[in-house]
Amino acid sequence: MIKMEYDKVSYWIDIADYDLKTAKAMLDTKRFMCHQVIEKILKGLFVSQKNEGPPYTHNLAYLTELTGLNEELSDEQRAFIRELRPLNIESCYPKDKDRVMQALDNEKCLQIYSETKELSEWIQMKLRN
Repeated sequence: MIKMEYDKVSYWIDIADYDLKTAKAMLDTKRFMCHQVIEKILKGLFVSQKNEGPPYTHNLAYLTELTGLNEELSDEQRAFIRELRPLNIESCYPKDKDRVMQALDNEKCLQIYSETKELSEWIQMKLRN
């Protein structure tokens, strides 16, 4: 019984270490999917509201307008959505990657991640209502 208990604990410790290393690697390389997180949750809101597929767009401001969410966003949330826009350039336009990524230090990456998580949770709350 003691062996099995240890194996369960060891499993969770190993997974936690793996996730921590992944989070660190993403911060080190400044490769994160914050724009895509918000884009996808907005598209989920669109589908929920309209009962049809979302438009093919990466424009977060446009998606907030289509969902009617733009009127509910705080000034800070609107500013954050504008801040996320150039972060999608890395995946769409690799030649502009260096210019965009130079503006991001570790602290800024942490801030963007935190704000992304907060905004995503807020939009998910709207989806549940």
